[in-house]
Amino acid sequence: MEPSPQSATTPTCYRHAGTETHIRCARCERPICPECMRDAAVGFQCPECVREGSRSVRAARTVAGGRIAAVPLVTYALMAVNVLVYVAELVRPQLVDRLQMLGIGLMGPDGGAYEYQTPYPSTFHPEGVADGEWYRLLTGAFLHLPPGDYWFGLLHITLNMASLWNLGRLVESQLGRVRYLALYLLSALGGSVAVLLLAPETPTVGASGAIFGLGAAYYVIARRMKWDMRQVNQFMGAFLLWMIISARFASWQGHLGGLLAGALVAVALLHAPQARRTPVQAVACVGVFALLMAVTALRVGALV
Repeated sequence: MEPSPQSATTPTCYRHAGTETHIRCARCERPICPECMRDAAVGFQCPECVREGSRSVRAARTVAGGRIAAVPLVTYALMAVNVLVYVAELVRPQLVDRLQMLGIGLMGPDGGAYEYQTPYPSTFHPEGVADGEWYRLLTGAFLHLPPGDYWFGLLHITLNMASLWNLGRLVESQLGRVRYLALYLLSALGGSVAVLLLAPETPTVGASGAIFGLGAAYYVIARRMKWDMRQVNQFMGAFLLWMIISARFASWQGHLGGLLAGALVAVALLHAPQARRTPVQAVACVGVFALLMAVTALRVGALV
């Protein structure tokens, strides 16, 4: 049987050779059957063109170049870590002495902590960052005062977690998860290094240094985004007032160090040139970390 003139000239789907069609892909103009048709802004496209178009569409980014995330996952994770560590403190109170931020101190033969003095008895030995326990620079930022230590006890972690919840969600949404985590950790380190510099014999705990870093980042973000600065300035004024008031019963040195480190990192993240933003941001964060470690090494050298 001879094919009719019409069937001989009717195109067939490029994927299904036996299926005749009069529809063509709006992008590549290949014939496509109803099974292969994909809705497009104009007409229909074939599956290959749809996939190619999806690859070419750039994902939305935050003002700092991070991926936009609807859920502040890192903030939730940081809060969970702080709460779990606090529960561990209640179960094993000795964790506080072992992991709190301490520049230099003395441990007696009974295992108790004593005020550092020189010369110290031969039965005593030094402890703290100056004795090589550099991990305290970070672990102290995840500890909080046990309930019986001061009048606020539980209030210490409650206030810090409330601040982290309010500030963290906003800053994470503007920076993206990876950049936000880098800012948080570097702010925590900055607070500990300031304590090492200004009050090395004072044991400190708490996430306040990191939270003050988030406060500084909030201010930098507001300036970068051209938000109404009246409310922002009022917030920062209250933040700084709290730093002054808390000097009576908390580590203002840690607050100040976290504030300065957070501001430095935030400026680098938000004002890096867009053409090479990610490499510049990475170098800036590594540079801040290296600076903090260098200052720590110099201070430890002066203490021992």
